[in-house]
Amino acid sequence: MLSQLPADFTKVPKAHLNQEILRAAIIAELDAINFYEQMAALTDDGDLKKVLLDIAREEKTHVGEFQTMLLRFDAEQVKEMEHAQKEIKELTGK
Repeated sequence: MLSQLPADFTKVPKAHLNQEILRAAIIAELDAINFYEQMAALTDDGDLKKVLLDIAREEKTHVGEFQTMLLRFDAEQVKEMEHAQKEIKELTGK
């Protein structure tokens, strides 16, 4: 479940460092979402479930914030996201 982040960011070219930082942050947030949702599914305490799911929703906001920033730094990511949207529309008709 928990991802391993690159051990040594010094090997990342400076021109790509911000993108890699953002991708690592997205990975960490996705791990947190999975963790909290899994824990919510395990508990039989309604209050704890509500708190865990609320925190998971907050982590989803963080993913969106980091993705938004990533799109500012990585034009190729923007292009590929647009391409992916077209592919999904072609595959699903939606």
